[in-house]
Amino acid sequence: MNYDEKYKEKLVTAEKAASVIKSGDWVDYGWCVGTNVAVDQALAKRMPELHDVNIRGGILCHAPAIFGIENPAEHFTWNSWHMNPVERHSVSRGFCFYTPLRYSELPRLYRESAAPLNVAIFQVSPMDRHGYFNFGPCASQMTAVVETADIVIAEVNKNMPVCFGTRDNYVHIDQIDMIVEGDNPAIDEVPAGGEASDVDKAVAELVVPEISDGACLQLGIGGMPNAIGKMIAGSDLKDLGIHTEMYVDAFVDMAEAGKITGSRKSINRGLQVYAFGAGTRKMYDYLDRNPECMAASVEYVNDIDTIGALDNFISINNAVDVDLYGQVNAESAGIKNISGAGGQLDFVLGAYKSRGGKSFICLSSSFKDKKTGEIRSRIRPTLTPGSVVTDTRANTMYIVTEYGKVCLKGLSMWQRAEALINIAHPKVRDELIREAEKMNIWRRSNKR
Repeated sequence: MNYDEKYKEKLVTAEKAASVIKSGDWVDYGWCVGTNVAVDQALAKRMPELHDVNIRGGILCHAPAIFGIENPAEHFTWNSWHMNPVERHSVSRGFCFYTPLRYSELPRLYRESAAPLNVAIFQVSPMDRHGYFNFGPCASQMTAVVETADIVIAEVNKNMPVCFGTRDNYVHIDQIDMIVEGDNPAIDEVPAGGEASDVDKAVAELVVPEISDGACLQLGIGGMPNAIGKMIAGSDLKDLGIHTEMYVDAFVDMAEAGKITGSRKSINRGLQVYAFGAGTRKMYDYLDRNPECMAASVEYVNDIDTIGALDNFISINNAVDVDLYGQVNAESAGIKNISGAGGQLDFVLGAYKSRGGKSFICLSSSFKDKKTGEIRSRIRPTLTPGSVVTDTRANTMYIVTEYGKVCLKGLSMWQRAEALINIAHPKVRDELIREAEKMNIWRRSNKR
């Protein structure tokens, strides 16, 4: 089969590709670092003539050109699967909205959606001799996107790393309607984070001793999980495995330090499994054609049965705040949207199902109010009105602050309240006790 001829037949300009989008269409823009660039720039030029276009995407690492047009809310709506700062800052402009979900369900949501997917546009690596393009570090839901789209547009970028994995990280030329060759921009980089704070280090020192040789790790997004990853890289741990929704630079640090072999994994032995990745150039270079790394669909990676099949699974994520009931909010500050649920609940549930597994929700005990300079507790009597419950109280396992760690599984309400108050900032503990008494979840004890 001469795939080069097919390639030439399907090759179009970005302007031609953008021209197929009509008012009222549902359009997929790609995912994370696979978000399209050239077609986006072309679409921005004609978007002012369109109306009611609905676009799906998520974890934007740069602001799409369409975000910069005049009065974007009059022409399109951005429906985010997971908020990043770019999307979060666009909410107040009236065109950006979050779609709540458990990340593991995302491919199914495409396949069962009542709204048709008219056009899908995404970046890929150059075609190989077998006619396949690679999604890079963005397997996630992309197979479902291709399967359900009426028109599929692939934007080739020679800088996209080729990430080995399951068939879900590849799209064949026969599945593509249009091919665009853009300017081959560098893949978006996400900083690995600066030096860990004293609070980050204190939390890491409490979590790392809970990890045993041969454990399998998942790290969430944020500075605190990244700090824990760096501490693991400098530890004496060995034979660690990786099974994570997001691949980050900390895993590269661990691998280069010789901590990762995957030799004790119950499934996918020897492989670092992930659904998508975003990080620095160092990370992309590490993932590029690395046979130790396996990109796979999120419906497999984040499935609680898959996670539960991995012994000694350790899930490490962060949160905005936690209340005395053990409810975890990792998504909002009151009604202000910060992030999304992502796969946090998937991994909280999966880790508990794992033999020897543990899930850790990590957060600083407090923060300083920017307006008043006062200390505000992240451990609260109840969540701020409007705040989102990411992990319900029945599912929360370990909560960790710089003042300690507690496992909430099996604790009654008075025990939970007492345990959480003991790891709150000392300046707010008396106030939390008074509030717990009003809520009838406090019992006199020798720890008062």
